[in-house]
Amino acid sequence: MTIVKNKISLSVFGLLILSAGLLTVIQPPFGLSVLAFVALVPFILVCTSAEKLKPLLFASYIISLLYWLFNLYWLIPVTTAGWLTGCLYMAVFWPVLAIALRFCTAKKIPLLISVPILFVGAERLQGFFLGGFFWRFLAHSQYENLYLIQISDIFGAAGVSFLIAMVNALIAEIIYVNLKSQIPNFKFLLKTVFVSGLIFATVLYGRWRIQQTDTIIEQGPLVGAVQSCIPQSVKASAFDSNEVAQDTFNKLAADSNSVIAAGASLCVWPETMIPAYLDDTPSGVLDLSNNQVIRQDFRYFNARLSLLALGRAYILVGASGLKPQYDKDYSLESVGRCNSAFLYTPDGRQALDHYNKIHLVPFGEYVPFKKSFPTFHKLLMKFTPYDFDYSLDAGDEFTIFQIYPQSLQRTDIADNIPRKNYKFAVMICYEDTTPQIARKFILDSKGQKQVDWLLNISNDGWFVKFTPLEKAADVNRDSPMGFINGRAEPSTELAQHTAICVFRAVENRTPVVRSVNTGISCLIDSTGKIRDGFLAGNLPKRALERKGMAGWFVDKLPIDKRVTLFSRFGQWLDNFCAVCLAGAVVAGLATMFFTMKRS
Repeated sequence: MTIVKNKISLSVFGLLILSAGLLTVIQPPFGLSVLAFVALVPFILVCTSAEKLKPLLFASYIISLLYWLFNLYWLIPVTTAGWLTGCLYMAVFWPVLAIALRFCTAKKIPLLISVPILFVGAERLQGFFLGGFFWRFLAHSQYENLYLIQISDIFGAAGVSFLIAMVNALIAEIIYVNLKSQIPNFKFLLKTVFVSGLIFATVLYGRWRIQQTDTIIEQGPLVGAVQSCIPQSVKASAFDSNEVAQDTFNKLAADSNSVIAAGASLCVWPETMIPAYLDDTPSGVLDLSNNQVIRQDFRYFNARLSLLALGRAYILVGASGLKPQYDKDYSLESVGRCNSAFLYTPDGRQALDHYNKIHLVPFGEYVPFKKSFPTFHKLLMKFTPYDFDYSLDAGDEFTIFQIYPQSLQRTDIADNIPRKNYKFAVMICYEDTTPQIARKFILDSKGQKQVDWLLNISNDGWFVKFTPLEKAADVNRDSPMGFINGRAEPSTELAQHTAICVFRAVENRTPVVRSVNTGISCLIDSTGKIRDGFLAGNLPKRALERKGMAGWFVDKLPIDKRVTLFSRFGQWLDNFCAVCLAGAVVAGLATMFFTMKRS
């Protein structure tokens, strides 16, 4: 490879662009996952070459920024400010990796050690800024490679990323040997055998874990998910109309009746599909000017949900919640607004406990820097989709829900109802992309597994493009999209969100049921397999095709009682790698500083 000493060469730009392109196509929906094992090679070759560091840092930042801007295009309709801010931050990691790799190479640390540690560390640090964005990891490209991802129950998704990065490092070393026309020595052959052995051991472990699952799984109750199809651009304005809101509810209720008729003990609705505050007690102080409307909405939707559940099933819905703020004398001072999940029981009541979302999405659910940097906060508000501060309050309790299927007393499904109680937890929206959120639901204070499954309710209607009926002549006016009268064209976000959720199931050996507005609603079992088909339903049989449409499905939950090392110890591998990366960067910058000072 020709190296230009004084200015950056076109070949360097070309190699960086090649890595960015490969990292793009390995993720869904493109799905060229095998290319993940070579995607980092061009970047590694450039960073460990004789290229001058300063122009390399500039070039790597520019290409990385373009990579993120292109691949997160679906954020633009939601928040231009969030899209730009997030991309500007995440693009920093290529220059950071370049500094760290250059330092490790100078210290003669083998690529086989430095590359996986540094890249996994970068993935971990990607999750710190503004609450984290755990997206487009190397591991996520392998979500369908079940044998490979089973090690996630020990190392988390970081273990898969670590292995992929190590293979990239080995291939980079092979290229170096060929470029130098050297004959591979014993040490190099030993590295090849070591990496091959790790891959073999990983696949062997994955095969064992999957085969073991069949003997451990306990068949749980029937659970159904309802999938609405309301793009956020339509939902935001449509729900201002009582008529439209009631029409939406009616369609969801009709699908819920189908779910219950198919035998489901639990029916799950997507995030924020109820246009009302379902908390009654503190609603009187939420907004005195609009209190009567708030009370009326609560009474209407609460009564209808209670009637829908009465004597038939449990119904879990997403709606707005309230978080009371108490004074020192325990008097109610104010009420915060939350993104919440509520459970309605077969006795026709709302369960006492509900879940308030803990991990809020920056710009989507709150605008950052409100207290720490008010001036910047006001500036960011100008780039949000609303002309008011829509910030929500974060919850602080990891709520565990319980259902008692035998209490249903339904003679039509009596033989199919398991005679035991079950516990589950809810992850709202992007909480399923955060490993720590799922993990904290899994074990109780004694280290025992306390949930039988996880739910992910989400509103991915933010990330579809809506084409009105007059522009979409091929759309059936009687389609299940109902009042929308148009077509929802899905972005790449829907498939990627589903792929990331796979790792929460494997890490904790806990099945996940997804109910997602605009899709993808599905059942993911404890091996990470996205289940195609179902016992009953009207959605496409292939789960990944359930995009931009409404429908429902019912399936039996496969309950896995295994407790994993990841559930017990968490992200120990990626945290260790993050510390190593930080150390390498600091040392690399110090070396640069002293070198410049001497010169």
